[in-house]
Amino acid sequence: MLNPVVNPILQFGTSRFLQAHADLFISEALESGTALGAITIVQSTGNPHSARRIDAFKQPGGFPVRIRGWQDGAAVDQERRVVSVTQALQTSRDWPRIRAEAASGVQVILSNTGDAGYALSAEDHAGLLDGDIAPQSFPAKLLVLLHGRFLCGAAPISIFPCELVANNGTVLRELVLQLARDWQLDAAFVSWLAEGCVWVNSLVDRIVSEPLDPIGAVAEPYALWAVEAQPGMLLPCSHPQLVVTDSLELYERRKLFLLNLGHTFLAEQWLAAGGPEDLTVLQAMADPAMREPLEAVWADEVLPLFAALGEAQASGDYLQQVRDRFNNPFLAHRLADIAQNHGQKKQRRFGPLLALAAQLGLDLPQRRLRAAMEGVPA
Repeated sequence: MLNPVVNPILQFGTSRFLQAHADLFISEALESGTALGAITIVQSTGNPHSARRIDAFKQPGGFPVRIRGWQDGAAVDQERRVVSVTQALQTSRDWPRIRAEAASGVQVILSNTGDAGYALSAEDHAGLLDGDIAPQSFPAKLLVLLHGRFLCGAAPISIFPCELVANNGTVLRELVLQLARDWQLDAAFVSWLAEGCVWVNSLVDRIVSEPLDPIGAVAEPYALWAVEAQPGMLLPCSHPQLVVTDSLELYERRKLFLLNLGHTFLAEQWLAAGGPEDLTVLQAMADPAMREPLEAVWADEVLPLFAALGEAQASGDYLQQVRDRFNNPFLAHRLADIAQNHGQKKQRRFGPLLALAAQLGLDLPQRRLRAAMEGVPA
């Protein structure tokens, strides 16, 4: 017999990041009575590690998140228990149940499906709308669930993608709408998708450095979940680190050009020097040969752009937080991990900054960033 309780939050993705970010936020909000309710977590891939996590999520008592770092001038080292995830399902086995829950009591959908999460699959087709087999891609899964919800007459829903994609809500919405048109679905449903459902652009920011076994994670104290205000949006919870803003771009720009760029510039130096395989961000920051070029990039090639945009104070405050986060003595954040997909990261993190400086008409040589983009010593 199916469990009659349908949680109001349906989450696609079992990553350690979500465990230490959205799941923790919602758990803490449940304690204060400011969350919609509990989470049903869905494993949407065939990854065996994810399958093992699903089994662990089913055990009572929640899971641990270790918060370790510096906050307000003091060391923080504490364990928090996340109790917001009360059900765990697999698309390969539980798709009929997932469809039934999405068509009724679910009010919010969260996702963090990885770097390839928005990739479509040629194996997906309209015949899956009425079947018990889940589509391959996440956008197609979402389309099938929302179509079933529409046919049942349920209210539109708020969707909060947490993937690290600019304008992630808008991008996901357009993918799902295009699939609906490709599958020649009813115009009324397409309108319901586009105008009824709320596709929320969001930015997530927290360093989650390592997993705990079998579930749980180690993370820094700093965390931000910035969501773009939209009419009709239903938040999964209220939380001090969940910020609703009319200008998500301000948060995105600071994170991309100070934190993300800083990580990638350190990785660039590490790769160029052939550094130790296990070198961490903390160790790099303690090495003048690596830190001084990074500080010069921030001071001479990045902060002048924020000053030109009238954001000098906010960017300076954020940069100090970034320094504290990079110098966190508790997190083993390896440059080898940061350097994955390094070329793409340079294009996403350095390229837009160089383009913005030209757009603003700033006379900045930006010698170090240009050399890094070209893969040559500065």
